[in-house]
Amino acid sequence: MSPKLNPVALSQARLLPGLFANRFELNKQYVMSLQDRNLLQNHLLEARLYAPRFSSSEPGGSIDAKLGDLHWGWESPTCQVRGQFLGKWLSAASRIAAITGDAGVKAKADAVVAGLARCQAANGGEWVFSIPESYLHWTAKGEATWAPQYVLHKTMMGLHAAFVWLGNEQALEVLQNAARWVHRWTGQFSREQMDDVLDTETGGMLELWADLYSITGKDEHLGLMRRYDRPRLFEPLLAGADPLTNRHANTTIPEAHGAARAYEVTGEDRWRRIAEAYWKCAVTDRGWFCTGGQTSGEIWTPPFELAARLGEKTQEHCTVYNMIRLSDYLLRWTGDPAYADYIERSLYNGVLAQQNPNTGMVTYFLPLQAGARKAWGTPTHDFWCCHGTLVQAHTLYPSCAYYEDEDGISICQYIPSELTTKRAGVGVTVRQWLDREPRSLHRPERWAIALSVECEKPVEFELKLRVPAWVAGAAAITVNGIAWQGRTAPGFCPIKRIWSRDAVRIELPTALTACPLPDEPNTVAFLDGPIVLAGLCDEERTLHGNPGDPRTMLAPDNEREWDTWLPGYRAVGQERGLRFSPLHEVADERYTVYFPVRPSPPAHEE
Repeated sequence: MSPKLNPVALSQARLLPGLFANRFELNKQYVMSLQDRNLLQNHLLEARLYAPRFSSSEPGGSIDAKLGDLHWGWESPTCQVRGQFLGKWLSAASRIAAITGDAGVKAKADAVVAGLARCQAANGGEWVFSIPESYLHWTAKGEATWAPQYVLHKTMMGLHAAFVWLGNEQALEVLQNAARWVHRWTGQFSREQMDDVLDTETGGMLELWADLYSITGKDEHLGLMRRYDRPRLFEPLLAGADPLTNRHANTTIPEAHGAARAYEVTGEDRWRRIAEAYWKCAVTDRGWFCTGGQTSGEIWTPPFELAARLGEKTQEHCTVYNMIRLSDYLLRWTGDPAYADYIERSLYNGVLAQQNPNTGMVTYFLPLQAGARKAWGTPTHDFWCCHGTLVQAHTLYPSCAYYEDEDGISICQYIPSELTTKRAGVGVTVRQWLDREPRSLHRPERWAIALSVECEKPVEFELKLRVPAWVAGAAAITVNGIAWQGRTAPGFCPIKRIWSRDAVRIELPTALTACPLPDEPNTVAFLDGPIVLAGLCDEERTLHGNPGDPRTMLAPDNEREWDTWLPGYRAVGQERGLRFSPLHEVADERYTVYFPVRPSPPAHEE
């Protein structure tokens, strides 16, 4: 297949100072804070290479100190999905090392791969996992198990990432050895029996086999990809049915990834139609919360019926991360900027909003009930599935920002960063940063992004700037201070010229908008551009005003501090005061996102 857009290598893009770089660094610090032994603890235990010593007579500490030295929560040695975090950690660490070139991160990731290889050798040369083989045999017999193939997938996914992003050949060897076990185990089942096995969550097994086949070209790996086809899910999707409502969302999104990747490595159109049908069923024909996310209690809501699903367990973090990844597949195939718009909203109101801006920890869910509070995880005592997607999600920023094609470079996200690439063999560096606009009298109602293009020698190509769908009015683009006369409507705006040392500026007008619940249109959330605002209150509040014009209810608040414009708002014309902050800045405050709105009461008559 020939994609419309190609991703850039992780080593080609780096973050510049700003919000995203700060959050990336928080995540990197956490990734590096975890000890290799503890990351590997369940793999070592399964391989009989490690036995935690709980005796109070052991030199150096009490029973409590030794127990506390382990990873707990879902990583507890008694949990059926123990070890699932390690693969996600290895995936994240591999990407961080590739993005930053940090030798310390690479060394730590390589050491973990070596630890997995040691476990595999102790287990006889194939089994490298953190759980016993018996869990898989129980699944095959139809006995209740908690997603053992999900656990296997995470370890193998991490090994794949270490090979792809770090060039770690040992990781590929361990992965292929582990694949032999899975190939032999699945070879005993008929198609119907395999379908029964796959009804228990498999994570991204299908995508993994497609990835591995793309590297090795081996029939064994292609065969595994075929075995992990999901006709019980995929065929209803292809038929236009809705197999998702009230179904566990994050069981199925990775299976859509698998179909997408299978299309890329085989070119078979059925796989692409499955991925597109999944998006249509999950997003286009279902709608989403103002955040761009979906799900309540980890399941897909009924189409456009969200009002009854606002609660403490809305928007599971794993689904945000995985839907961004599905968006990326579709963006690359089609070049449709609507997918980049979706990614942008999910970054601000999912990935950033579900990371504590002070500690870097994750909240499993993003509550959308009135008076909600985010419940943050801890560094070593939770390790939910979302804990793992936390460390992965914050590595997406550079690869979300830039794509390339035969015509030029596409700027898909406005994230302060630098891209280094070549066009027609000529070295090109593109930088982007947010303009603070210090001379404005009040907080500017626009995003202003400055870009520089520096080339080793003059070279012609297109620089494509995304004008998002949320823009409130015409975008303004200048090149070297001269107004650009081409397209500035929502979509990609291609600027084709011979570039040398040039300055580009794009201004995107913003506006306060109200996002109603589709089945309760008088209950709305407020957005500033793509950013959801949270009212800092511990109860449901009815606001009075015109829901079509949020300025009748909100006004800028505390707009500037030294050289920085602040993003807050306050309620106006209401019985009680109320302040609003971007949802991604809320840490421990109670907040409300959706507000019933009633027409303003008539003026008092004397």
